[in-house]
Amino acid sequence: MINFLFLNGARSEVYTVGDEEEWNADADFASWSQKYKFSVGDVLRFTYVKGQHNAYEVTEDTYRSCNVSSGVLAKYESGNDQIKLKQAKKYWFICNVPGHCLGGMRFSIDVEEASATSGANSTSATITPPMESSSPLNSCKSYAPVRWSMGINLIAFGILVRLYF
Repeated sequence: MINFLFLNGARSEVYTVGDEEEWNADADFASWSQKYKFSVGDVLRFTYVKGQHNAYEVTEDTYRSCNVSSGVLAKYESGNDQIKLKQAKKYWFICNVPGHCLGGMRFSIDVEEASATSGANSTSATITPPMESSSPLNSCKSYAPVRWSMGINLIAFGILVRLYF
């Protein structure tokens, strides 16, 4: 899940996007992206079946609209993409396979400057409560709220699209 690298005295980490569920349509990337504190030098690993998914780094507008006619910063399509976070900034990622972005295959992260004291299990403030560590990631108890919140987000997004178009 997380590997450690040492650069200039600071610990860098490799995060598998989606953890055990990896980069696929069944994972909850909004919750996943809030579990960790990302720093410059960390690496995101997108693991998926080549041809079934891809990973695009995009601008905020492209992330919100899921329309890649503009705003694509980088394309990754190997099935095992390693993306080094080189700047302290907000990053946005989507899957550009039709329907996947709107279906939830997207997330954003805030990347901070690296520090020698950042830890593997550091967490940032989250809007939703973290999952209980005693329940498996794929249990019904932890999975049902994830699907419910995704459905609400999709309905809200549909309403917003209709208001603006």
